Amino acid sequence: MAAVPAGSWHIGHDGPEAYPEDGEGPRRTVASPGFLIDRAAVTNRAFAGFVEATGYLTEAERIGWSFVFYAQLHPSAEKHVLSLQTGSPEWWLPVKGANWAMPDGAGSDWRDREDHPVVHVSWNDAVAYAAWSGKRLPTEIEWEIAARGGLEDKIYPWGNELVEAGRHRCNIWQGSFPFDNLAEDGFLSTAPANAFEPNGYGLFNMVGNVWEWTADSWSESRPQLKAMRGGSYLCHRSYCNRYRVSARTSNAVDAASSHLGFRCAADLSASAT
Repeated sequence: MAAVPAGSWHIGHDGPEAYPEDGEGPRRTVASPGFLIDRAAVTNRAFAGFVEATGYLTEAERIGWSFVFYAQLHPSAEKHVLSLQTGSPEWWLPVKGANWAMPDGAGSDWRDREDHPVVHVSWNDAVAYAAWSGKRLPTEIEWEIAARGGLEDKIYPWGNELVEAGRHRCNIWQGSFPFDNLAEDGFLSTAPANAFEPNGYGLFNMVGNVWEWTADSWSESRPQLKAMRGGSYLCHRSYCNRYRVSARTSNAVDAASSHLGFRCAADLSASAT
């Protein structure tokens, strides 16, 4: 874990790229005590250790299916696509048997991507893992402070330019979503949890790669939804410009998909390192 110092911080954004309906603004000053946060999202290898130690079954495993992005569906899982009226966009397929251990459905295996973020984990699953590990989920304020890496009023964890001198700094969609992914950043789906350069606090992939659960509810009026941060490998400016440090979205506590993971936090006095 990395230590984030106590201090006063500017968070939020109300500039032209912000989504006002998401409540990511206004820009404001907050005070925060120091805290610890995982340097990277929880990996398949780490989550497998939790499952082996506890016998835990994720909600996707108990429910029997989860959402897989259509382009990464394993050929062996094509016959397991369910005919459900989910209300989700056409590129999200409800796939029987898809879960953290088979992230692309039957025929795929987490062992082929041990160092990638675990996915298909619900908010409830993430809370269970965090408790087992002696940690907790970060608050939204903690997450954003950490994502900024000590920089102030920047769009991304490294600055204001998405691509610097032709160098990609995060794993998002390049091309025309959802049918043409050029993979110019090197990845069609998830990347290793420690891919790309870390931010000023030594944290990897605070934007892009996978959405990350936080401890907080989306809003006072919708407490049943939990806030997620960071965007994912499926984000593209044309429809979801949320791979920014101030951006946020939400999902139900039992939701799971192939681009949703988490990292943990802890109080600075905690012994976790």
